[in-house]
Amino acid sequence: MRKSFIALASVVVAFATLSCAPLHAQESKASKQVAPVCANCHEAQWKAIDLTAHGAKNDADGSMCQACHGSAAEHLKDPMKAKPANPFGKNGTVQARTDVCLGCHASNRNLAFWTSGKHQINEVTCANCHSIHGKSLAPSINKFVTTFLPNQEDICANCHQPIRAATFKPSHHPIIEGKIRCTDCHNPHGAITPAMLKQPTINDQCYSCHADKRGPYVFTHPPVEENCATCHNPHGSVHARLLNESAPNLCQDCHDGSRHPGTIYGAAGGFLCLPGDTSTACNNKTGQPNANVNTRLVSRACLNCHSQIHGSNAPGSRGQYFIR
Repeated sequence: MRKSFIALASVVVAFATLSCAPLHAQESKASKQVAPVCANCHEAQWKAIDLTAHGAKNDADGSMCQACHGSAAEHLKDPMKAKPANPFGKNGTVQARTDVCLGCHASNRNLAFWTSGKHQINEVTCANCHSIHGKSLAPSINKFVTTFLPNQEDICANCHQPIRAATFKPSHHPIIEGKIRCTDCHNPHGAITPAMLKQPTINDQCYSCHADKRGPYVFTHPPVEENCATCHNPHGSVHARLLNESAPNLCQDCHDGSRHPGTIYGAAGGFLCLPGDTSTACNNKTGQPNANVNTRLVSRACLNCHSQIHGSNAPGSRGQYFIR
C-alpha cells in the first residue's frame, strides 16, 4: 500500500513539473525581453505596443520602431537636432504613410483591392482608422451602446457623418447597439464593388442575412430583383422596415397609373375624368372626380392586400399580384 502511494505521488510530481515547464519557459522568455532604446524617452509609446504583435518583434535596437518611423541612427547621437524621417509626422505624405503599413501587411487578402478602393483614392491612410500606440480615434460611447467592446461604427462616423445620422433614425439596423458592424457589409480596405461591399451586388449583400428574400419565386417583383435599395435604406429610415417612403407613396413611385389610380391630384387621370370619356360617370365632366373609380387606395397601405411583395409562389392571380 505504501509503495503504491509513493508511486502515485511520484507520478503527480512529474506531471506537475511538466505542466509548469511551459509557464516557466514563457516567464523566462518574457523576463529576457529588453525594452528598445527608444523607450528611454518614448516610454508611453513603448508601453502601448509592448504586449502587441508589433512590440513582440521589437529588440534592444528598436528595429520595429525604426521600421515605421525611419532610421534613428543620427537621432540617437543628437536627439534634439537630428529627428527621424517619420512619415507619420506633420510633413509625411499620404502615400508614404500607407507604404509603411503595406511593407508588412501587403500580403493580407483583405488588402488585395486597396489601390482601387475609395479610401485610397480619397487619400485615407491606415493611421486615420488604426492607432498603433493606443490613441482613441472614436467619439465617446453613446447611451445606446449595449456592448463594452469598442464600437466600430464610431470610427467610421468620423468621416461618414450622414450615415451615422441615419443609424439614429427610428428604423435602423442594430449598428449603434454594436450587434452589426460596418465591416459586416463593407470592406474598408478596398473592393471593386459598389460602396466597397463584400458581396458582388447590393442584393447579394442583403441576401447574406435575409436569405428568405432570395427566392427563387414563380412570380417575381422586378424592383426587388434589381436593387433592394430601390425601396429600402440600409442604414436607417424614419419609415418602418427601413423603407425610403411609407406605403402607398413608395408603391406609387412606380404604380401611379395602374389598376388602382395613384392620386386624386393627378391631372393625367387617376380619380379624375379624362377628356373624351363619354361614360355615364364622366359625360361632360372632364377634370371632375370619376365616380366609377375605386378609391380604396387613398390613405391606405398596399401591403394590406399585396403582402408577398418580394415575390410569390402562390398559383394564379394570387401569386401574380402578390396577394396574401
